[in-house]
Parts: sequence; C-alpha cells; structure tokens
Amino acid sequence: MKNRLLAVLTVEEEKRLLPHMEKVSLPLKQLIFSPDQPIEYIYFPINGLISVVAIMENGQAIEVGTVGNEGMVGIPVLLSSDRMPFEAFAQIPGEAMRMKADVFKTQVPYCKDFHVRLQRYTMASMNQLAQLVACNCLHTVEERFSRWMLMTQDRVGSEKFLMTHEFLSEMLGVRRASVSVIAGAFKKAGLIDYSRGEISILDRPGLEAASCECYQIIKDEFERLLN
Repeated sequence: MKNRLLAVLTVEEEKRLLPHMEKVSLPLKQLIFSPDQPIEYIYFPINGLISVVAIMENGQAIEVGTVGNEGMVGIPVLLSSDRMPFEAFAQIPGEAMRMKADVFKTQVPYCKDFHVRLQRYTMASMNQLAQLVACNCLHTVEERFSRWMLMTQDRVGSEKFLMTHEFLSEMLGVRRASVSVIAGAFKKAGLIDYSRGEISILDRPGLEAASCECYQIIKDEFERLLN
C-alpha cells in the first residue's frame, strides 16, 4: 500500500522530495500536532488512520476530519500558516512518510503537478469538513456510525482494524453507552463483529445501506478531485 498523493509523483518530483522524507511508525494515539502549536512535520499516511479533532474547554472532543493513505496531514503549511486550533493523532496504528515542514515549504513550490494535486486534496478536505458538520447535526448516530466505519475501511484498506467503543464514542461525540447499543445491534444483524478492541466489517453493502448520504458524497468528492 502507498500514499495516493506520493504514488503519482513524477520522476523529477521524486528526486526533489523523497530524499527529504523518512518512513515512520505511528503507534496508537501518537500525537501529530497540538492545537495552536507550530506544525513541525508533514505526514503522508501509508496505512492506518489519523484523526483531526476539536477539543472543547470541558475536555469533550469530536472528530472533524480523518486522513488515511489518500492524503496528508499538515494542510495549514500548504496554505502559508503553521498551526490550527485542532489536535491530530494516530487513531489506528500504521506508517507514514514525513517531511519537515520548513523543507516542505521550500521544495513543494518547485513541484508544479504535485502542488496542484495538493491544492485539489485541500479542496476535498474542506468539502469533507463541511459535510461532516452537516452530518453531525442532521443524521442519526446509527447513520454516522455506519459512515465512519465505511470511511475508515476505505482509508485503512482492511476489513479489520483496532477501535474501542470508548474511542469511537469520542469521535462521534456521543455517550459510550450509545455506541455499545448500536455496535451490539449491528453485530446481531451481521454487519460487523468486534472482540478485544478489534472491529471487523462483515457486510459492507449492509453498512452502505445503513449509512447516510454523507459517506458517498465525501467519497465521490475525493475521487473527483484526486483522479
């Protein structure tokens, strides 16, 4: 598995960028950047999943974006900033290629095709954020649960991944008990299975039917802008 943004680098772009990159492991809950703190590295996930979350004053958190092998973490640097009011961490362990932010700023402008692709990815990410706001306000927890499962499988590239009910409740912004009830119902229906912090997707078409339209809208936008 490769990062989709890096997979289409031209030979010239590879020569310019890859010497400045290193492959790193991202264990569970590895902090990528903190709210309002300088972003030191740009990450291009190979596998696993990175969550971007908004944290309130009372400690409550809700997911506002996810990044897998389709994208990058560090969009503010591309937009001539160096921080954002959110936290990013590894939600599902994996690997990523990373580059120092200051090197990214000096080298990427020389890579015209790559730069355009990053701009298009940024547009897709903005669309995802807007759609998630609507989803969190208008759709049921069951629909959002299904949408999250589908998006995670797409980014991880596997029907199995590590995830606890407690962690998922934080990402969806609901009580843990609500997630447990939904997960139990979905397990009984044969859509998923779970054991010891690992979730398995058994019936993807069934999850797609249970999801709201947000999943397909977000997926279509990424496909439209990155292909």
